[in-house]
Amino acid sequence: MMLGLPFSFYYQSDDVFAILISSILTSSIGLLTWFFTKNSERKDVGKREGYLIVTFGWILMSAFGAIPFVVHGSIPSYTDAFFETVSGFTTTGASILPRVEVLPYGLMFWRSMTHWIGGMGIIVLSIAILPLLGIGGMQLYQAEVAGPTKDKLHPRVRETAKRLWAIYFFLTSLEVVFLLFGDMNLFDSLCHSFGSLATGGFSTRTLSVAYYNSAYIEYVILFFMFLGGTNFTLHYLALNGKIKSYFKDDEFKFYLGLIAITVISLTIYLVIANGTPIEKTFRNVAFSILSILTSTGFATADYELWAPFASTFFLIMLLLGACAGSTSGGVKMIRYQLLIKNSLVEVKRLLHPNAIVPVRHNGKAVPNEIIAKVSAFVLTYLGIFATGSLILSTTGLDLKSSMGSVAACMANIGPGLGQTGPAGNYSEITVFGKWLLSFLMLLGRLELFTVLIIFTPYFWKK
Repeated sequence: MMLGLPFSFYYQSDDVFAILISSILTSSIGLLTWFFTKNSERKDVGKREGYLIVTFGWILMSAFGAIPFVVHGSIPSYTDAFFETVSGFTTTGASILPRVEVLPYGLMFWRSMTHWIGGMGIIVLSIAILPLLGIGGMQLYQAEVAGPTKDKLHPRVRETAKRLWAIYFFLTSLEVVFLLFGDMNLFDSLCHSFGSLATGGFSTRTLSVAYYNSAYIEYVILFFMFLGGTNFTLHYLALNGKIKSYFKDDEFKFYLGLIAITVISLTIYLVIANGTPIEKTFRNVAFSILSILTSTGFATADYELWAPFASTFFLIMLLLGACAGSTSGGVKMIRYQLLIKNSLVEVKRLLHPNAIVPVRHNGKAVPNEIIAKVSAFVLTYLGIFATGSLILSTTGLDLKSSMGSVAACMANIGPGLGQTGPAGNYSEITVFGKWLLSFLMLLGRLELFTVLIIFTPYFWKK
C-alpha cells in the first residue's frame, strides 16, 4: 500500500492519511499474528493446510486491501471496496466506479498494483520473497497453480517462484518503457502495464485505453496482453534461447490459431457489413478479442454494438480463457483442447473398438485420469455459471446482464454484457449480487476446486 505514497506526494492528493493508517493497521495485525504463532510446534503443511492458506490468504488480502478506500471515503461502502479489491487481486477488472478519475493517485496506484500482485499469485509471491513460508511451499504452489499442467522450472518451488517473478518483472518493465515512448506518462504507463501483464484491466481512465486514442498504445498493450495469456514456462524457455518452444507447444498453437481465425473472420465481416476502415476495424477487433480471451478487460470499443450476434459471440469468448500457466483466468485453452481431442479419439474408438488410441498432448499420451479431471472441471464450471446466472437474475438484473456478469467474474475478465458491458459497470448491482460475484471471482481465480473442496464434509474429517 505504501508504494502509492510517492504518487500521493507528487500529485498532492489527499489519500496519504488513508494509506498510512491502512498500512499500519495491516502490518500490525500481520506482525501480531506472526508473533503469537512463530513458536508453533506444527511445522509441516499438508494439502489441507495448503488449500486453507491459499483460500483464506486471498480473502484476507482482499479484506485488508479494501480498507484504504473506505478510510479515504472514495469508496465509502465496504461491500463496494471489497468487490473492487477482490476484482483487483483476482485480476478481474470489474469495477463499481462510475468515474475512475475520482480516486486520488496513491489509491489509484494501489488499485492497479493489486492486479500485478494477484497476476502471478499472492502465495507464489510469498514463497519467492518470504523464507518464513518456505516450509510446505510445494503444497501452496500446487493449490494456487491448479491448472492441468504445472511445468516446474526448477526442482525447488521457491526458485521456481523467483524465476517466474523475474520474468514477470522484466516483461512489465519492458512494457512501461514501450508505453513511455507512446507519450503516456510514467504513472499511467505503470498502471496499464500492471493490468496488461496481469491480464487485469483496471485503467486510470473511465474510458479505459480508448481515452488515449492512440494506435501505438493499443498495439503495445495488445501485444503484452497476448504475452500475459501465454504460459510463462514458454517465456522462460524463450528467454533462455529456446524460442522454438512456443511452436512446439500444442496449447500455444491452439491459442494462436483461435485468435487468428476469430480476428480475421470478424474483421472481414465488419468491414463488409459496416464499411468501416480496415486497419481500425482490425485493431478494435484484435484488441477486444485478446482482451476477452486473456481475461484482461481493457476496452477500446463497445463490441456489443458491432453486430446482431456480437453478444452471443463474446459470451462464448467469456467462457474460454487463454493458456494454463499464464496470468489469465477462464477455463483455459488446454482443457478445451483435450476435450476436443478426446471426442475425436472416441470417434476412432467407435470405428476400431479394439484399437488403443490415447489422447496426446505435445506428443505424449495423456492419462485417462487427467481427461476425467478436465471433464469434471468443465462440467462444474458450466454448472456454476448457469446456477450463478440464475441466482443473480433474481436480484432484478436482466438475464443477458446476469449471464455476462457471472461469466466475466468467473473468468476474471471484468466487462460482461448488457448493464455490465464495456460501456457500463457494476455499481448498480445489489449488495447481495456484489458478494456473490466477489465469491465467483475468487472461485474462478483459484480454479474452482481449491475453494470448493473446503465446503465438502470429508475435507474436515481426520
